[in-house]
Amino acid sequence: MPAPTLTPLTGGNGIALSAARPGPDLAALGWSEEEYAASGTARAVDAAHGEAPYTTRVVVRRPVTAPASGTLVVEWLNVSSGADAAPDWTYLAEELVRQGHAWAGVSAQRNGVENGAATVTVEGAALQGLKAVDPVRYGDLHHPGDAYAYGIFTDVARAAAELTGAERVLAIGQSQSAYALTTYLNHVHPTERFFDGFLVHSRGDVAAPLGEPGRGIDLLAARAAGEPTPVRDDLDVPVLVLEAEGDLLGRINYLPARQPDGPLLRVWEVAGAAHADLFQIGEFEAFLGCPDPVNRGQHAYVARAALRHLEAWARGGPAAPSAPPLEIVGGAFVRDDLGIVRGGIRTPVVDAPADVVSGDAGPDASVICGLFGRTLPLPAGAGARLWATHEAYLSAYESATEAAIAAGFVLREDRDAVLAEARQA
Repeated sequence: MPAPTLTPLTGGNGIALSAARPGPDLAALGWSEEEYAASGTARAVDAAHGEAPYTTRVVVRRPVTAPASGTLVVEWLNVSSGADAAPDWTYLAEELVRQGHAWAGVSAQRNGVENGAATVTVEGAALQGLKAVDPVRYGDLHHPGDAYAYGIFTDVARAAAELTGAERVLAIGQSQSAYALTTYLNHVHPTERFFDGFLVHSRGDVAAPLGEPGRGIDLLAARAAGEPTPVRDDLDVPVLVLEAEGDLLGRINYLPARQPDGPLLRVWEVAGAAHADLFQIGEFEAFLGCPDPVNRGQHAYVARAALRHLEAWARGGPAAPSAPPLEIVGGAFVRDDLGIVRGGIRTPVVDAPADVVSGDAGPDASVICGLFGRTLPLPAGAGARLWATHEAYLSAYESATEAAIAAGFVLREDRDAVLAEARQA
């Protein structure tokens, strides 16, 4: 299909894109942020549904006076809350900016544009699609239903690539968006062959449905009725599947779809990481109402390393490193005497622990709190047994940081930020 027409969006209340954590000051860094209405005709994956016209939106952030890499990273915006959000921008913004990778966030799904049901809600929060949030700015948008979401994503990514002059284009998406990217890889990419690599971040066991005209996908129904769906094994571009500890079992339950690495596939599983965490929610942690402090793991730094490796791999560079899987026996994690999971990608907070970070929450936690995991004190007496002094702890933490960098799972540029997360007490 031809690339859609991009028309600048102005007026109303400005760009609507949910984010609990403020990002970099783009203007100060020589970057621009622009929003466009993207109008075109999209083809459904299911040929019976044919084609349909649409007008959606895309947010484009790119270097203007700062150096540009020639890479465009296109995020399938997440609609689990009922409104568009960009969780991967939150995790990856520092890496995108320092590398000069342009970013585009695409409202690919119906629920992000029109009002639809939320998959995950927070008590007291009623998030809505763009047209309800700001009818002045977004009133002319029109989404024909998620049967066309995959075509919309391709078409708008193509338009964003033309706008930014990208030499290579990567597709990324977290949570519900990762379910959709799994479907895209298995059913759309073999025909379109537009993207040069994929970061599939925190997917579950099934793939998203192909969708119906006039409706958003029902991911919960798909998970209840679907079969575990690995990524196809005849890949022609690099794919990195990034999973947190909290994604393997429980609500997300990636484990049944877990697959081994292949020539163009890497699967990374991060010990002590949750599906979402303090890095994502920031100062709004208390708003969730969770019984325990949310996960304070180091998911973000591993995600940045994943993007660094994927982008180099897509350029024709070396493959991303392989990672050991998390240890699971009999459907349960194998944990050490502190309660920290064994195996997987190790970060300083699990290899030099001052508390216990876990991907799952307590048995009485709400759905949203379950996704944010928890952070608990070390067992009684464990701190004194592990660390004779605070200086001994800091030394071990620094050594664990260097080990993660040497293994390729934390970037050297993030070293200072990781060291700053050492517990102070």
